[in-house]
Parts: sequence; C-alpha cells; structure tokens
Amino acid sequence: MATVNIRRDISDPFYRYKMERLQSKIEGKGNGIKTVVVNLNSVAQSLSRPPAYVIKYFGFELGAQANAKPTDDRWIINGAHDAAKLQDYLDGFISKFVLCKKCKNPETDVIIKDEKIILDCKACGQRSDVDSRLKLSTFILRNETSGKGGKKNKADKKTRREQRNKKNETANGENGSPGESNSDNGDAENGDVGIEAGSDDELTRRIKSEAQNIEAEDAEVEWAVDVSEEAVRARAKELPDDLKRSLVIEDADDDGVDGPSAYDELGSWVLATASEKGGVAEVDDVDVYMKAKEYGIESKHKTLAVLAQTIFDEKIAKQIPNRAGLLKKMITSERHEKAFLGGIERFVGKDHPGLISQIPAVLLRLYEEDIISEETLKAWGSKASKKYVDIATSKKVRKAAEPFLQWLENAESESEEESDDE
Repeated sequence: MATVNIRRDISDPFYRYKMERLQSKIEGKGNGIKTVVVNLNSVAQSLSRPPAYVIKYFGFELGAQANAKPTDDRWIINGAHDAAKLQDYLDGFISKFVLCKKCKNPETDVIIKDEKIILDCKACGQRSDVDSRLKLSTFILRNETSGKGGKKNKADKKTRREQRNKKNETANGENGSPGESNSDNGDAENGDVGIEAGSDDELTRRIKSEAQNIEAEDAEVEWAVDVSEEAVRARAKELPDDLKRSLVIEDADDDGVDGPSAYDELGSWVLATASEKGGVAEVDDVDVYMKAKEYGIESKHKTLAVLAQTIFDEKIAKQIPNRAGLLKKMITSERHEKAFLGGIERFVGKDHPGLISQIPAVLLRLYEEDIISEETLKAWGSKASKKYVDIATSKKVRKAAEPFLQWLENAESESEEESDDE
C-alpha cells in the first residue's frame, strides 16, 4: 500500500510520520452517484482521529452529505470525488485538527474542555485551541468525544444535561412542591413549558416566532382547541380503531386531567400529517410542539410515549439526530425519558418487530444525542416490563439491546480507569 508523509509539505523520505494514500471508489450514477473512501479507517488511525471526523470534514468542505456513522465501515460522500482532491482536503483537516500549533508534529490528542477543543501535543507538551468557528468543531463538540478513541466525555455530558434541566425548570416556573398532583413534571400555571430561558437554539427561536405569528394573526379572534372532557371524548370516537389500539400511553397513576384521548388525538394528527406530506420525516418539529401545546400536553411525560410511536418510521436510527432538538426540548425529567423509551419499545417490539435487530443502533443514537441519560438506559436494560408491551416482547427487545448495554458498561469502566490514571 502506497504511503505518504502526513505533512505533505515535507518531502524528506525519512520523515517518521506516515499514512496510507487515500483511496476512493465511485459508485452509482446520476443522482445516486457516491464516493466510497476505501481505506479511511487506516488513514484515520494513522492520524489518531476517529474516521467520522475525517468523513464529516470532507462533507463540510465539499458541501455534500457524508455518512459519519456507518454500521458497515463504508465511509461514503454523496457525489463523485477523486482521491487526489480528497487528499488535498485531508491536508486541511490535518493542519486544523491534527498538527500541533507550535511544533507542527501530529502527535496530538483531542481534549474537550469547557466547550473547547484542545490539541494536546505529546511531542512538545504544547496545548492549543482549535478554531471553534469551524463546522467540524461544532460536530465534535456536539458529539462530545475526546481522546484517540473518541470516548464519551461523560462528565461534560452529565453537566450539560443538568444545565439543560435546570434551564427547563427555570422556564417552567417550577416553584411548586414535588408532590403536586396537577402536573407530571411541575408544570407552570401558564403552561408555557419546554422553551429554555435564555436559549437561542434554532428550535426555540422557531417556536417563539411561530407563536408570535399566531398571536398577531388572531389578536382579535379568540380561538383554542376545546380540550374539555366531553369534547375530547367526542373527537376520540372519530379516531381510527388501529390507532386507538396501537398507541399505549395510559399509566396506572394517570391523573385523569387530560385523559388518554388527548394523546390519541396528537398521535392521530402526526400520522395524518405524515400521510398528507408523504412520510413522518416531513412532519416539522415546530408543528409537532405547537400541536402538543394546543392540546395542553406539551410538558406531559405521556406525550413522549406518543411521539416515540409516531414521529419515526423504519429508518428510526437515522432519524433520531434530526429529532434531537424537539426531543431534548420536551424531555425534561427521568420520567419523560422512561416514557419515551417505553414508546420506542412499543414501536420497535410490537408495531415493527422487523426493527428489533436495530435496537442497539437506536439506543446508541439516543445516547449520543444526549436524549436519554446513561443511568436511565442502564435501568431500562436491567429489567423487562409489561407496561408497554407483553413481557415476552419486552425480554426480546432487551435481549437485542445487549450489545449496546455491554458497550455502555465497558465505556464506563474505561472512563473510570482513565480518571484513576489521571
């Protein structure tokens, strides 16, 4: 296999830092043409970086979609791109994300600290920051990886989750006692829940903008969805029988305020909208949130069980990252997390049993996107439950999840060992 110097501006044949020359293969034709980087794993290993970083960098630089999380080690970029051009782009990746800023050697590790990417040079000891304005920097920080193996930075992940929950509590005006029965997560009286105080993320901005537009358009017209018990029951009678049977959202401790029919209606609306628009992927997150808000259930944990069963299709593992903004907005407690996992268990185990084999990939996406906490995932995996599916199906789903749960345990052990070494 032909090799080149990691720093191609150095022509010295005895330069010690080498890597394989990139090899690419173009497949398909027309709109389906794509480029497979054949030896990306080997090249990335020489650079001590996850291959996902490299392929994503190519995608950003080329303005093309890149598969950063393949399950078969096929690293793909949409479009036709020859190996020579990719090698040139790789030089840019090496300069920005590999080489020490002081000695220019590639013996660096990536460290995530205080929302910054730091290159720690093992050759000269210099620590230098990576430009946080780069698109790949955002990708790395979002995935919260560190070190050569790209392990999860669990401390940062936990801190960010706690900060998000604290913001949600502030936005909710959560001053009541934990035992109040009129809410399942301390709803504020005005019901304006889920929009983080001071947050400027895209979903929040869109929700606020649409809410303002609605208020402006209907300033002189009083309108609302009638969620009285009589109205809800009347509308529920019109729902398809298959939907009523498929959505499992009732809890043993249901407070009876909203009743299951309000959730049935939300699920019915999502499915109807998906049918009209040509698929669940076309149902907009903001529309889902605003519809749940109309029904007064945007902060209820049972709403997450409904969404888990309605906003995905057979490509659920790939669709989770796109829904992460909405889900993190609405999942504000452990109870919400458990309800969402219950809905996923129902969706995969009962409604789409052919997807059971994908449950490790689904759980990994939920973990990577910081949607479900490690603690909740471990608790879910430790015991089968008949709350959302029959006990046999529940055991089957957890059996399929074992590879992910074992990985989670091993990752935790490795993280603790690294902490002890430090």
